[in-house]
Amino acid sequence: MAILMGIDPGSRITGYGLIEEVGNKTHYVASGCIRIREAPLPERLQQIYDGISTLIERYSPQSVGIEQVFMSRNADSALKLGQARAAAIVAVVNHHIEVSEYSARQVKQAVVGKGSADKHQVKHMVKSILDLSDTPQADAADALAVALCHSHTRSSLVRMAGATGTRRRRLTGS
Repeated sequence: MAILMGIDPGSRITGYGLIEEVGNKTHYVASGCIRIREAPLPERLQQIYDGISTLIERYSPQSVGIEQVFMSRNADSALKLGQARAAAIVAVVNHHIEVSEYSARQVKQAVVGKGSADKHQVKHMVKSILDLSDTPQADAADALAVALCHSHTRSSLVRMAGATGTRRRRLTGS
């Protein structure tokens, strides 16, 4: 049993999603958004850091997946996104938790089966896979998709290594 967190970083809204792995099944734990108040950039980054830290303290995830920065036409937006991402990563590593990074294409491939899927398809599949009664808000759905991608990737690596599980973040054999 492991709790995994997915993070969809943003300088205005940072989505988070938590799932629990039980055997080869995944179950919804929580999701939502850290809405960043208007403030100078350093204070906004502090809000992201504090928000992620609070979630880690509340849910104690064993591992975290985060979406990578995509290339944007607007360099300023890409830079702010990278800084928001860094604030989230620092919060995670300061709690001594493993972080894995995934491209948007990898996340879509893992959840929808198609790397070019649109946001609507991702939201629909997240709702279906986790058997949710309501569709999560877009940023929360993206974060849950990152958590699901992280779960699939971890499971695949364990299977490929011929291991039967993990203990203290190390593969174990039979």
